[in-house]
Amino acid sequence: MTNSEIKATLSFSDGSQSLEMPIYKGSIGPDVIDIRKLYGATGMFTYDPGFMSTAACNSSITYIDGDKGELLYRGYPIEQLAVNGGDFLETCYLLLNGELPNATEKAEFVSTVTKHTMVHEQMQFFFRGFRRDAHPMSVLVGTVGALSSFYHDSLDINDPHHREVSAIRLIAKMPTLVAMAYKYSIGQPFVYPRNDLSYSANFMHMMFSTPCEEYKVNEVLVRALDRILILHADHEQNASTSTVRLAGSSGANPFACIAAGIACLWGPAHGGANEAALSMLEEIGSVDNIPEFIAQVKDKNSGVKLMGFGHRVYKNYDPRAKLMRETCYEVLQELGLQDDPLFKLAMALEKIALEDEYFVSRKLYPNVDFYSGIVQRALGIPTALFTGIFALARTVGWIAQWKEMISDPEQKIGRPRQLFVGAAKRDVVAIDKR
Repeated sequence: MTNSEIKATLSFSDGSQSLEMPIYKGSIGPDVIDIRKLYGATGMFTYDPGFMSTAACNSSITYIDGDKGELLYRGYPIEQLAVNGGDFLETCYLLLNGELPNATEKAEFVSTVTKHTMVHEQMQFFFRGFRRDAHPMSVLVGTVGALSSFYHDSLDINDPHHREVSAIRLIAKMPTLVAMAYKYSIGQPFVYPRNDLSYSANFMHMMFSTPCEEYKVNEVLVRALDRILILHADHEQNASTSTVRLAGSSGANPFACIAAGIACLWGPAHGGANEAALSMLEEIGSVDNIPEFIAQVKDKNSGVKLMGFGHRVYKNYDPRAKLMRETCYEVLQELGLQDDPLFKLAMALEKIALEDEYFVSRKLYPNVDFYSGIVQRALGIPTALFTGIFALARTVGWIAQWKEMISDPEQKIGRPRQLFVGAAKRDVVAIDKR
């Protein structure tokens, strides 16, 4: 970031105080006003619930322009990465290192990740402590956090080599843990990773192979999963990424920080959105029921929400949605599910929402979650695991953001302030006089 020649001046209307604050310019996007000296100079805090206008860090990883519907990973448009940028591990390398790999760098990176895909054998006993019907996200919070119990040799956050090893381990082991969570929930034996398969193909192998039947890799489906992972790999300073950064600011180990991110992602307003979108379609049930559903959505007193449409950041079309829509068609065509009732229902709902003035005026366009749930369902992934797939994809973004934060010399432990509205100071009186 660079200093602007223009300064921001805060002046009080009564003329009692005035404070000049520097303005910083990023490479793209809004400028920021540096308010770090505000409290010391005035005794006041800023008030910004939900951090709607607050930049909590500087970052060079991901940029979103919500008005334009633009998403960049290290400067590369998501559309180009999803179509021309190779597989998910190339995107991982990009997010971690700042540049796309050449052939040699990619081969070395893939080899390193592949060699770390197995988890410690004692982890299988850890799984047995969970109920079979435990939600996969609760299992992942526990098992990812528990990785710090097994890998003491990479917990020194001040050692660059330790940080690198932890990053590779998390990226490599997340597919194994997600697949183990699924296998445990359905009572099937765990499947070991295979080093001869690609990252996404290996995950599907661990998910769907059994001792009786080897999973047959379908490149169309593998490519679809790869695209899901690429589109969800990072998304700037969202709730779960901010959680990872906040946990990391205390000096917590990387496995604990990622577990914190998973816990935050679990929320229905964040990572659970694609699950909610699919549940909404199932509740509508039929194309014939769409008019009644739309009427309920428009009725503010009904409590019915249109899930999978609109986005907190994108005020225009979600750039990931178009790509996910294409993948949705490819997968359903490959599996012969183009006449699937749920898909037809989704397309009918999409058409109405894109043409209805109520939704158009509010820019409630379909987002990536609307389509990704349909794709995952077609791939055979159960609804309860959708957010687990999201966590698998986002792990590389979290770890890249965590590494960037640790390397930032200006980073301090996160400590938001508050506007206190509770009782003023008062005295305790004896219980018999209350």
